[in-house]
Amino acid sequence: MKLNERSLAFYATCDSPADNAGFLYKRGERHTAYHRRWFVLKGNMLFYFEERESREPVGVIVLEGCTVELCDSAEEFAFAIRFGGTKSRTYVLAAESQAAMESWVKSLSRASFDYMRLVVRELEKQLEEMRWGLAAGHPCCRHAPAAWKPQPSGMEQSPERLPALPAVPPKENGCAVWNNTPGTDRLPDATSCDGSDDDTNPRPPPLPPRRRASSGEPGSAGAATAESSSNFCRLHERYGREVARLRQDWLERQRDHQP
Repeated sequence: MKLNERSLAFYATCDSPADNAGFLYKRGERHTAYHRRWFVLKGNMLFYFEERESREPVGVIVLEGCTVELCDSAEEFAFAIRFGGTKSRTYVLAAESQAAMESWVKSLSRASFDYMRLVVRELEKQLEEMRWGLAAGHPCCRHAPAAWKPQPSGMEQSPERLPALPAVPPKENGCAVWNNTPGTDRLPDATSCDGSDDDTNPRPPPLPPRRRASSGEPGSAGAATAESSSNFCRLHERYGREVARLRQDWLERQRDHQP
């Protein structure tokens, strides 16, 4: 595998959170002496530095296709990272305490993508078993949906305490009337022409006549059409006379102003 050294150095020293970090003793490849190094685990890459404040790592171990196990060594709390190939190198490390060794062994064993695949497969298997159990009415899953059923509140348990909804106002010809209180359905006073009543409230405009003919009665459609036509003719004649009178007045004023 070809790795970019500059990219690896940046990734090792950037501010991204590390899965584990601390001092470990690393045994040399040619010499069996142990050297104290600062190790940083990020994802499936284990970086090691000469010092904690070093700007660049000395090396990196890609944790894919390996196993982490305890080993016998002159150093206490030692463990090894072994790879499957015949010519692959085995890294022998030693921690400073039993707790540190257990922490490192656990985090290194879970760092590879192979381990993540196993975890995902196991979770998918458990999810499928739960679905089959719910579908077949398994005893262990039969009462599971009941635990999520919401309990009724006090308002739902006593519906008589619920406040009454406001009354819907009546409608005339598909539109809500202006005054729907008792006593306001009487006709307006014909003697008042200022558009207001005694309480200085504006009066509603008169509503158009409603067509009460039923569609089920014979000849109802024709009667309704004839009634509408007659009403239109009366309105046209009434406003036509008014327009003609206003036009005649205007013509007379124009003749009076002529020299």
